[in-house]
Amino acid sequence: MSFSGKARLAGVMGWPVGHSRSPRLHGFWLKQYGIDGAYVPLAVRPEHAAAAIRALPALGFHGCNVTVPHKETACRAVDRLDATAKRMGAVNTIVVLEDGTLEGRNTDGFGFLESLRAGAPGWRAGSGPAVVIGAGGASRAVVASLLDSGVPEVRLVNRTRERAEELAREIGGAVTVGDWVSRETLLEGAALLVNTTSQGMTGEPPLELSLRALPVNAVVTDAVYVPLLTPLLAEAKSRGNAIVDGIGMLLHQARPGFQAWFGVEPEVTEELKRHVLEG
Repeated sequence: MSFSGKARLAGVMGWPVGHSRSPRLHGFWLKQYGIDGAYVPLAVRPEHAAAAIRALPALGFHGCNVTVPHKETACRAVDRLDATAKRMGAVNTIVVLEDGTLEGRNTDGFGFLESLRAGAPGWRAGSGPAVVIGAGGASRAVVASLLDSGVPEVRLVNRTRERAEELAREIGGAVTVGDWVSRETLLEGAALLVNTTSQGMTGEPPLELSLRALPVNAVVTDAVYVPLLTPLLAEAKSRGNAIVDGIGMLLHQARPGFQAWFGVEPEVTEELKRHVLEG
């Protein structure tokens, strides 16, 4: 696809950034909607991240996504944070406003909930507790978005309990921290199970978690999308639980940024999903 000297520019900033599927994702939308624009990978070393972010307006960019390891740096480099990014302590989307100032946003929680609602339309926030495995950046977004949506209790468990307790203190609300050794007991009466760790990803060991105590009407979702059907999801599916794969979170979290940069609200479709997974 060709673009002109008036093209709207955005990209994804990280180190490394070659593995990112965001250029393929946004490139699909740019072509689909016939937009004169480009979305490019921006490989920026950590020591240069703040300066690169501040340079976005001067370079004519309308904004960018931010990935590992720059999400926390972006919080300090932008002029202001929206409420969600402030709560998360991390930015994944930067928007250059009309006056040239930088606003940091976090759309990970939005992407998670939109993916969950699309993949499991029968799920309701008030239907019961949610169990979240892991206490990293993805977990922070998932826990906060679940509480904000009305989930009555989030049961959080991580191999290192202290990290889970820290996350629970910072997020606040109805978060119960459990011990890793007794993690299966947290599944009793749960309406939702979320794996936010990398366990189950290609090249990583599977998540060690028996689903015997999980109600069969609970929804199970995984942040991992390589493979699309992780061992956790395969087990859940075999016992009759509704499952939601991890690719939806990636696709839906991209929607608000694309709309802000290119002026079109994009749609997540099966064609888009196949295109991104083939990359």
